[in-house]
Amino acid sequence: MAQQYLPGQRWISDSEAELGLGTILTQDGRLLTVLYPATGETRQYSARNAPLTRVRFTPGDQITHFEGWTLTVQEVEERQGLLTYHGLTNQNEARSLPETQLSNFIQFRVASDRLFAGQIDPLNWFGLRYKTLEHQSRLLQSPLWGLTGARVQPIPHQLHIAREVADRVAPRVLLADEVGLGKTIEAGLILHRQLLSGRAQRVLILTPENLQHQWLVEMRRRFNLNVSLFDQEIFSASDADNPFEDTQLALMALEWLTEAPKAQQAALAATWDLLVVDEAHHLVWHPEGASPEYALVEQLAQQTPGVLLLTATPEQLGQESHFARLRLLDPNRFHSLSAFLSESSHYQPVAEAVQELLDQGQISPQAHQSIHNFLGAEGETLLQAAQTDPQAKARLIRELLDRHGTGRLLFRNTRAAIQGFPKRELHPYPLPRPVQYSTATEFYPETQFTPDSEEQRWWHIDPRVEWLIDTLKMLRKYKVLVICAHAETALDLEDALRVRSGIPASVFHERMSILERDRAAAYFADEEFGAQVLVCSEIGSEGRNFQFSHHLVLFDLPAHPDLLEQRIGRLDRIGQKHTIQLHVPYLQDTPQHRLFQWYHLALNAFLNTCPTGNSLQHRYGARLLPLLESGHQQQLEALIQEAHQERQTLEQELHKGRDRLLELNSSGGNQGKELLEAIQKQDQDIQLPIYMEALFNAFGIDSEDHSENALILRPSEKMLDASFPLGNDEGVTISYDRNLALSREDMQFLTWEHPMVQGGMDLVLSGSMGNTAVAIIKNKALKPGTLLLEVLFVSEVVAPKALQLTRFLPPIALRCLLDAKGNDLATKVSFDTLNDQLESVSRSNANKFIQAQRDPLSQLIAQAEAKTAPQHTVRVAQARQNFIANLDEELARLTALKAVNPSVRDDEIQVLQKQQAEGIQMLDKAALRLEAIRVLVAG
Repeated sequence: MAQQYLPGQRWISDSEAELGLGTILTQDGRLLTVLYPATGETRQYSARNAPLTRVRFTPGDQITHFEGWTLTVQEVEERQGLLTYHGLTNQNEARSLPETQLSNFIQFRVASDRLFAGQIDPLNWFGLRYKTLEHQSRLLQSPLWGLTGARVQPIPHQLHIAREVADRVAPRVLLADEVGLGKTIEAGLILHRQLLSGRAQRVLILTPENLQHQWLVEMRRRFNLNVSLFDQEIFSASDADNPFEDTQLALMALEWLTEAPKAQQAALAATWDLLVVDEAHHLVWHPEGASPEYALVEQLAQQTPGVLLLTATPEQLGQESHFARLRLLDPNRFHSLSAFLSESSHYQPVAEAVQELLDQGQISPQAHQSIHNFLGAEGETLLQAAQTDPQAKARLIRELLDRHGTGRLLFRNTRAAIQGFPKRELHPYPLPRPVQYSTATEFYPETQFTPDSEEQRWWHIDPRVEWLIDTLKMLRKYKVLVICAHAETALDLEDALRVRSGIPASVFHERMSILERDRAAAYFADEEFGAQVLVCSEIGSEGRNFQFSHHLVLFDLPAHPDLLEQRIGRLDRIGQKHTIQLHVPYLQDTPQHRLFQWYHLALNAFLNTCPTGNSLQHRYGARLLPLLESGHQQQLEALIQEAHQERQTLEQELHKGRDRLLELNSSGGNQGKELLEAIQKQDQDIQLPIYMEALFNAFGIDSEDHSENALILRPSEKMLDASFPLGNDEGVTISYDRNLALSREDMQFLTWEHPMVQGGMDLVLSGSMGNTAVAIIKNKALKPGTLLLEVLFVSEVVAPKALQLTRFLPPIALRCLLDAKGNDLATKVSFDTLNDQLESVSRSNANKFIQAQRDPLSQLIAQAEAKTAPQHTVRVAQARQNFIANLDEELARLTALKAVNPSVRDDEIQVLQKQQAEGIQMLDKAALRLEAIRVLVAG
């Protein structure tokens, strides 16, 4: 018979106990709506199988009114489906308490109820519950939370930026690292940490159309973030009032959104916590007006608390363009272009002074004056101390960073400041143009070639194919990545290699599913049995990491220098141990040849990154294209020389404009290195594999060796819960090894942050699994029949995740081990020591013993809570003190900083003040919750 739900009844969620006490709002047909006032959450369930338990107290229970007074229940009355509790208050006053007025923070003694009802779990489940609580508490306190789970090589400057930005309230920043330094990785880390911490829940990502699939792959593969991709077809197919409200993470092309009025209205009507805009330099703004794309992003930025803008060229398109980006982040701070230009002129001398201090250990009188003018008397004191005291020097630099014009808004790292990139070597191969291509003026002649027969396909006559086969044979000991512009070319090359050489090859193109691409990449990555060569279409530069290879063949050249840099960037990455060998075949006296000359001689794009490439392409593109096709060599050489000189001028300006102060803030210095070392240490820790093996055993997941450092997981016939987040019903391959996972993207990379790990932990703790157990203890020092009671309490605070209270009062298991006389032995006997001495008992025998000992066990449970309560009280008091001190310090810093740096926003301070008040209120309601009970009998 279906349960009857009535408005006002109080229920608790079986799967989300941390939500607190729920109130039935409505039952509309089959749909049930429940409000959880403690956390402000609303949930909807199917009325037929809602995971809810009715809250019904019995005489003797102590309950709390929402105003704070308590009642010891003496009688329970039910009228029209609602309960009223009658009893005595602490002052012995007779009162009644309707269930609608119960405190939302009441905790439930589910473990004791289950124990006395005979619901006794397997012994190993109790241990799993305890270990899960231990790990959860440790993770929530870790400064690495949200930074370790990504399938990326941890890099100090990325870790520093991610932590610095993600820990802000509603961050609004411009991520402007040079090409190849990982802006997308930084954005992903920020998203991941913000989502895990609860600072953000709904995110809108806007990218150029050609990058949306790259973002989709990056977010899913690297960060396990299930991003929903929207286009006109998907948007129109939705039957929701607002399709964007149905997804947590939405990704779409900015071009499409600008041209789709209904989608635009829906995006503006939806509520977002964070807006991410890639390639933000394409947003055009002038004092006279703005492009439709800029205007739309401006509207979204005005109503979204957090904003991340990504661009590799913050100032290369001019100070006006740079101001336009900053204006999106803080229109109050950057309200006037002329004021911005005037203000900017004052920062360069300060940055130069810092550079002197860092490079030479002392500064000139002119630099001294610049810092004095910037910091005043305080700066004078720090300057004098900084000459000899490293700590004073560090503090001086921090003060300058805090007050620096865009220091809180702009993060920019350059290759000049970040070490660890490999060198590049260029190997050009001019080849004769075949007769069959004689009339072709195409960059990709094979796409225009029409064969007379199967035997006359283009790869039979194109000398690049013969060259490729010979080169691969010469490099047979090495993995070689081949990239070409089109999927048809990649597929044909795979055919050519198979038919003409037998060289093991894999192909990778946009028509393949993500799973097929993973398999192709895995086949290439396999050192022993894998392909020597991976042939990719342009999508091969979509963000995949192939740095285990250092030979790159550019079978043709892309039409834009940014695409060329993306191709090379598959191998040219921090951590690459070898010099990158670039092999570039081209057909002589063709557009291919002339494009090679342009990239090499004008842009120097092969041997170095080309930060000015996009700007030069815009400037010379209209003149360049006709010359590439026509072959007017003298005119081309003149244009190349002109562009070469312009590039050198631009690069000198960029170098001159390098802001060492900004780079220091962006790189993080020792802070980033400390985070890296901590992650490397955690990666070597064996706690996770040990814990996961216990979790797999408990839930009936079979694991077997796949290869070194890799396992295959499959559901067994005895699988406990079909909702276990295995990721695939048939099974998955996992690895705990970061380096292996980086080269084998077909494997799941398991960390403490992985959805399988977090989902498994949630399954353990959200229900009753392992919260009761009975065991025999084998210890000769104990008299047979001796009774011990082990009780686990959780000291916790129930509050919205965004308040971040778990940083100060993380849920922690407080253990109490009582003998029959009520003595607490927990400090003398550790959990692991005790656990090793236990043996299981059949459920029937265990239940008989529990029923026979019900009264003494009830008394011991009450004693355990009384003995544990003081520990909880101390924790809460300390957490309250730390929380207030932490926010007072941040408020004082921001308030003082606002007086000298207008980039600190009023709403940042107001949000922190509100957060402090709400946090104190929630901490005052923190409670001790009975989590699990284990009864032990000496045998």
